[in-house]
Amino acid sequence: MSLIGKKAPVFSATAVVNGNEVVENFSLEQYIGKKDVIFFFYPLDFTFVCPTEILAFQEKIAEFEKRNVQIVGCSIDSEFSHLAWLRTALKDGGIKGVKYPLVADLSKTISENYEVLAGEYDMDDEGNSVFKGAPVAYRGTFLIDKNGVVRHSVINDLPLGRNIDEALRMVDALHYFEEHGEVCPANWKEGDVAMKPTTEGVAEYLGKLEVK
Repeated sequence: MSLIGKKAPVFSATAVVNGNEVVENFSLEQYIGKKDVIFFFYPLDFTFVCPTEILAFQEKIAEFEKRNVQIVGCSIDSEFSHLAWLRTALKDGGIKGVKYPLVADLSKTISENYEVLAGEYDMDDEGNSVFKGAPVAYRGTFLIDKNGVVRHSVINDLPLGRNIDEALRMVDALHYFEEHGEVCPANWKEGDVAMKPTTEGVAEYLGKLEVK
């Protein structure tokens, strides 16, 4: 089931903000009517691909802020694990310097509600509850607009790092559509020509293409 076009699942959880402050009852609802949100999941703290993604978002943070977009990360680790990782230097495998919020999904319910949990709870032959799969989140990325609606999502398997520039491109495409009412064709990027969402508009756009 896709979340596209639906309200983003609501949650209230503990998070670490500004790299060193633990906040209770953190929620994405605080951004409704104010900011778009890139909400992304990663499997675990103190791993290998994850810090490259988290730091890549931080490196691009000024570009997202310029577009009035809030970055929020989430994993199934505790706030204590987040804090320890945020206090660890980059040369030691840490993510010190990251300032955007990291949500603690220790119960895995947020990951379940966003349908990125890499496994599921089941019952064994003796009636015991067991978990099948990996009890961590896939690399899910969700673009949530100011109304709290999911407008874009992509979910990568655990070994596959995401493209931060693609997340930024999707923000630009959404903003262009909201401002101009034109739709963004394949490989569109800021500054490119878009097209009117009509039969004539599509024909006009395609007529300018040269198929090789």
